[in-house]
Amino acid sequence: MTTSWLGRPAWVVGCLLWLVPVGVASADQAAPGKAFDPYDQSDIPLEVDATDPKLTKIVLVAGKQSHGPGEHEFFAGTAILFKMLQQTPGVFPVMARDGWPKNEKIFQGAKSTVFYMDGRAGHPIIKPDRMELLQKLMDQGAGFVNLHYAVDYPPEQGRRILGWLGGFYDASISVNPHWVADFRSLPEHPITRGVKPFSIRDEWYYNMHFIEGLKNVTPILRAIPPDDTRRTADAKKHLGREEIVAWTYERANGGRGFGFTGGHHHRNWGDPNFRRLVVNAILWTAHVEIPPEGAKVDLDPIELEKRLDRKPPKKK
Repeated sequence: MTTSWLGRPAWVVGCLLWLVPVGVASADQAAPGKAFDPYDQSDIPLEVDATDPKLTKIVLVAGKQSHGPGEHEFFAGTAILFKMLQQTPGVFPVMARDGWPKNEKIFQGAKSTVFYMDGRAGHPIIKPDRMELLQKLMDQGAGFVNLHYAVDYPPEQGRRILGWLGGFYDASISVNPHWVADFRSLPEHPITRGVKPFSIRDEWYYNMHFIEGLKNVTPILRAIPPDDTRRTADAKKHLGREEIVAWTYERANGGRGFGFTGGHHHRNWGDPNFRRLVVNAILWTAHVEIPPEGAKVDLDPIELEKRLDRKPPKKK
């Protein structure tokens, strides 16, 4: 039997390494003279507004702590998008946390808004005053991006969201299984520039409630889920159908929306196609021209282990 590290069998070592939490890093990954802290979120400036009106301001809002380690890492995931957007000249990302900015004036002048957070009845934006604030932004042509659980709305608010996003997760018909989506082809669209076909496991929602006739909706990511994941009566009517899991929506006033159902597993931001597609989409909703090779999304792998929410380990 092959042995390794302290005489343990190699397969045991492999299992131990697999069980190491995503937030644990080796000493050589820490800054010189400072212990690596995967939960330190202090390096991301919060609600710092742009001072130059010529810059394209994009407001990103991360939700509160949710789920277990490595899942729904809204702060850490939004921070990655924040740093990716900084790589595009002329773009000024602004980040807020815990579901809603402490200073709502930060939305003023935003060319797009991004929400990555829990949804449905606990969705931070469905409070009437917040919906009205966002409606004013939508009327001004601002972009509207919802990532993962943020696409899930109660039907009452969902009817308004259709006019902003073109579709939403409707619990009466939609499903949210974990499965490996194989995106074998991509449409020709600014959002897909520099993105190659890819396959990745995530909690991909599908059978969404879309605006009638998919008017002004463009499917961006489509894949065929396992039929045994079609858990609602409506989803079961469409065995073998290719399902839309990411899409764009263009409003009559020029405003743009993007819905993306992946993003449950934090590790998936390490896939360059996954993150480039989302960054491209955010920029597109802000009317930023996407270069032919796609937006720059350079990422040091250690970034996936930073700024995590402090969560208790899962019980075995």
